Amino acid sequence: MEAFGILLSLFLLMFFAYRGFSVILFSPIFALLAATMSGLALMPAYTELFMAKAVVYVKTFFPIFMLGAVFGKVMEDTGLAKSISISIIKGLGQERAILAVVLAGAALTYGGVSLFVVVFAVYPFAAALFREANIPKRLIPGSIALGAFTFTMDSFPGTPQIQNIIPTNFFGTNIYAAPISGILGGLAIAAGGLWWLERRRKAAAAAGEGYGNHTINEPEARDDSGLPAWYIAALPLVTVLVVNFIMTRLFTWDPNLLAPFQAMKLPLIAASVKNVISIWSLIIALVCGIVLAVSLGVTRLPKGGLAKALNAGAIGSLLAIMNTASEVGYGNVVASLPGFKSISGALMGIKIGGTPLVSEAVTVTTLAGITGSASGGMSIALDLMAKDWLAWANQIGMSPEMLHRVASMASGGMDTLPHNGAVITLLAVCGLTHKDSYPDIFMITCLKTIAVFAVIILHTVTGIL
Repeated sequence: MEAFGILLSLFLLMFFAYRGFSVILFSPIFALLAATMSGLALMPAYTELFMAKAVVYVKTFFPIFMLGAVFGKVMEDTGLAKSISISIIKGLGQERAILAVVLAGAALTYGGVSLFVVVFAVYPFAAALFREANIPKRLIPGSIALGAFTFTMDSFPGTPQIQNIIPTNFFGTNIYAAPISGILGGLAIAAGGLWWLERRRKAAAAAGEGYGNHTINEPEARDDSGLPAWYIAALPLVTVLVVNFIMTRLFTWDPNLLAPFQAMKLPLIAASVKNVISIWSLIIALVCGIVLAVSLGVTRLPKGGLAKALNAGAIGSLLAIMNTASEVGYGNVVASLPGFKSISGALMGIKIGGTPLVSEAVTVTTLAGITGSASGGMSIALDLMAKDWLAWANQIGMSPEMLHRVASMASGGMDTLPHNGAVITLLAVCGLTHKDSYPDIFMITCLKTIAVFAVIILHTVTGIL
């Protein structure tokens, strides 16, 4: 009965998320449904278990969500993101339209701009370019998704996206973990995605299909005058990457920094400095990026525009962090139930290759698919089972860096199912429907998932990180 309650609550959460209901509201409802079916008292399960775990997640990752959202909004409102997008798209031209859109999204995402901001920044120029090249508009969402939602989100080492930050808190790694595996996996996704989209473009051209007649969210004629040169606009992105690298790899953090705070017996304090170095480094890097972006672009903001951009970014981050924190709270309620022991035992029982990597990949990508969130699914999985996977890895002498990279890449596997918030936003911005464009997004989702297991096989055979 307990296992049935868990599976029922998972199904209901996925169904309601797909129907557009907020997980902030329904995660606790379905967590408590599973809890009551297993005999746990309702109110303590909510206030002492669900909320306690949600608060831990907010404490750990809210600065990254907030500063990342503010940085993205400043880059958008100052026109810096627009300048980078235009330069890449114009530089490659009509004959490489799909590649141009993918690279524009990738450059912004790898530079630390939120993927939601990337959608808004790249779409107007992608639509104009596709219309000029007479490429079907329905291929735009797949192109943007490939650039922003895949290899620069979770595969390439050093990406400052949250999906690459979360594992550092569980495995004591940094964002450059398993660099060769990440680069090879990311390149495989990029190459496979470009091959697929070009194949679709050629098939449409052979059938005589062009851009099409569209009226929803078609971009108006744009004024590109007054924008800074691309190399000036790119300085904040480069700053984030460089400062992050310095603070993560070159700067020596005092391992005793936390000692005075641990002596205060503060709640929720990190176990050691190594668990928070990546978070601290990215906070410093994002602050530097924000200050530089404001300095370079403040004159292009209308009166009061700076306050508007900063406020919009900060407020927008609240929804993102609370969505994920609610999913983490849900996962921890489920993990406390007796019925979960059989489920976790089955997942830990996946011993293909003799390492925890397949077990980890299956668990993370499944939960990411159920929740419709890469960060949410990975956070649930790692909160529940990271210690077991790490113990297993230590037992066989495997580096935790591979656990980090596989978790990060797996989170970006089946997360882009139809109920994913980023997918829904992307289609809405492009003025298209799931019927129009989701087949291409789904193919890219499959490529992402395949790449994770290809990386696992590569590591198992060669031992490469």
